[in-house]
Amino acid sequence: MSEYFEIGKIVNTQGVRGDVRVVPMTDDIKRFEKLKEVEVVSRKKTEILTIEKVWYNKKFVIIKFEEIPDMTEGEKYKNSIIRVPRSEGIKLNTDEYYMRDIYGLEVFEESEKIGVIKDIIFTGANDVYVIERTDGSELLIPAIKDCILDVDIENKKMEIHIIKGL
Repeated sequence: MSEYFEIGKIVNTQGVRGDVRVVPMTDDIKRFEKLKEVEVVSRKKTEILTIEKVWYNKKFVIIKFEEIPDMTEGEKYKNSIIRVPRSEGIKLNTDEYYMRDIYGLEVFEESEKIGVIKDIIFTGANDVYVIERTDGSELLIPAIKDCILDVDIENKKMEIHIIKGL
């Protein structure tokens, strides 16, 4: 389990004052407004940057960092990942999990291993877990209480009940 959440990727600069254009990688893009500092990871280094201002332009989050004074400096951060410590993750309710923690869980039914979660399909009503079975086939399980009996993130296991007809 990673100690960090990746919440955005710097894809370009925005204007000449050092603002950077970020593609958000989080369900709550307003979370950038609540942060004072973030960790920015590039190929060359990892550093802590201080958020001065956040605004939005189309599908992008625009961030002004105190440490980036102009466009030239901002260009050095292209393709960098913005992340925060897991402790600053969005608080979850009971029976809610971070998507990143669901991927790769081993799936069992009545203690028999069924397979591994390899994808999540997002529908309007509920998510659907795509399980790669041990025989290589796929099984789709809706993320509802009738099917998902137990999720153990720490041990990377999920106990399910396959409803007839699935």
